[in-house]
Formats: sequence, structure tokens, C-alpha cells
Amino acid sequence: MSAVLAPRATMLAMSPCDIDDILAIEARVHPFPWTRGNFVDSMAAGYGVWGSRIDGQLVGYCVLMLAVDEAHLLNIGVAERRQGMGFGASLLDHAMLAARRAGASSLLLEVRPSNEKALALYRNFGFQQIGVRRAYYAAEPGREDALVLQLALAEVPE
Repeated sequence: MSAVLAPRATMLAMSPCDIDDILAIEARVHPFPWTRGNFVDSMAAGYGVWGSRIDGQLVGYCVLMLAVDEAHLLNIGVAERRQGMGFGASLLDHAMLAARRAGASSLLLEVRPSNEKALALYRNFGFQQIGVRRAYYAAEPGREDALVLQLALAEVPE
């Protein structure tokens, strides 16, 4: 499945100078957001970090880790006022294609069971649940499980 961004949207590789923009979205869309250090470390490790911009303004980002023949979507976020407009789908589509081109046969991710919007997006792309990580996420109060989802990338079109 492919999604198309609004006409003037641009998908770009992110760099450390983009982290403030990423953090502004991250803090608003995730109940327990990544820190600056998490993003700096991801970039330093060579993970794929992409963002989508409209007229220079960041509307969303994703972080992808490649390991041999497998990829792992570590983080994805879309600015609140841009949600429901296809940006999350476009970022996910970009990550899937990047993973496939890098030789990955599957893409894994974790998602909170309470994140119904994200679950709907992933299921729409064909992700299947393959496991549960008990008490994986911080939550109020306590901890929340993570659903482990996987997508075979062989069917992802170029």
C-alpha cells in the first residue's frame, strides 16, 4: 500500500539539527516521549531517521533500525494537527520501502494496545501480531504491554 503526501510535502533524512523540531512533536504525541539523547544516539548509530516537511515545517518523523535481514520501526510520530491526513501512512510507507531496499525481509514494531489509531494504521498495511511484550511501556499508573507486529516485506511494491 502506498500513501501520497499533500502536494508540497517533502520526505527528508533528519540530522541532529532537526532534533528540536522532532522533540516538539514527540512531546505532544507520545505519553512517555523519547529524549534528545534517544534521537541523538539513533542518528549516531546510523539508524534511518526521516521526516516529512511542508513549507519547511516538520509534520512527522520515523526512526528505522536495520539488522541483517530484519528492520525495526523504533518510533513514528505525526504532529497532532496533521494526524488523519495520510502523513503517518506516508512515513510508514517510506520506512517499509527503505527496509526492503536495504535487504530486510520483514519489518517489526511494538505498539501500545491502547493506541487505536496506530493499530488501525498498521493493520491497514497488513501487519500481523506475532507476540506481546508484557509491561513493556511506562504508563499511568504502572506499565502497559506492547503488541509486537510484523510485516513481510516481499509484497511491498517498489
